[in-house]
Amino acid sequence: MAKNHRRPGRVRTERSNRREALQLSTIAPEDFNVRPGETKSIACPDCRTWRRIMGDYDFKIREHPVSDEKPDRCPGSNQVVDIDIDVRRWQVRQDRLLRDAMPQDNRRAAQQFYKPLPAPAAPVFRMRSEVTLETARQSYLAHRKGCTKCVGAQHCTDGDILARRYVLALQEEPARREAREQLERQDQRIARKHAAPAVRKEQWAKHGGRVVERANNRCAERTPGSLSEFRGPELPLTPQDVKAHERRQAELGKRYAQRDPSTSAA
Repeated sequence: MAKNHRRPGRVRTERSNRREALQLSTIAPEDFNVRPGETKSIACPDCRTWRRIMGDYDFKIREHPVSDEKPDRCPGSNQVVDIDIDVRRWQVRQDRLLRDAMPQDNRRAAQQFYKPLPAPAAPVFRMRSEVTLETARQSYLAHRKGCTKCVGAQHCTDGDILARRYVLALQEEPARREAREQLERQDQRIARKHAAPAVRKEQWAKHGGRVVERANNRCAERTPGSLSEFRGPELPLTPQDVKAHERRQAELGKRYAQRDPSTSAA
């Protein structure tokens, strides 16, 4: 079954009514419709009837009669329309006006928000507190004291669980101790960092001025050949024993010549 496609309206004439372009910013927002995806229409300023706005780039009011009783052409036909408004803001304002005009019973938010139901609380027998070495030890000893099946190396089901928990706490205790010490060292560094300005200020107020002035005024003459405290020791550029150095170099040359026949032949 073939579908009946409706051709979009288009401007069939280049003529206009020779009036100045009708700017939508000078018309009441409820007297025109320029929603995206809908047919553009406007209430004709002359006959006050709703007519289509034709065109894709050059917009004009479609040619129409004055009324159904009067077939004479309306003076507002082929009126050039200038869409000089922000269509998105106009649409938001129209939606708000329509929502405010609706009865209170018919109003509904554009997006529904549902408050999530709180998760059910865990049963008491499933609640587990933080297991430490001391709490695991006390729980295990208390069970051993009151249980008749836990004798020697034998354990009941609950006693076996408590024993495993105690052994696990023993194995994790070094890591926990290291973590606690690291946190303590970090807290101490932060405390020293915050207290350092006050300590330096107190030291400067106590004896900073005199020590700095004394160091600035102290000038010691440097003897020739002495090294500055800002440089390292001077390295010798020549060997101490020249003959021994030359003899060593000759021996190394003979060894290299024996390893590489091409060098010895040359």
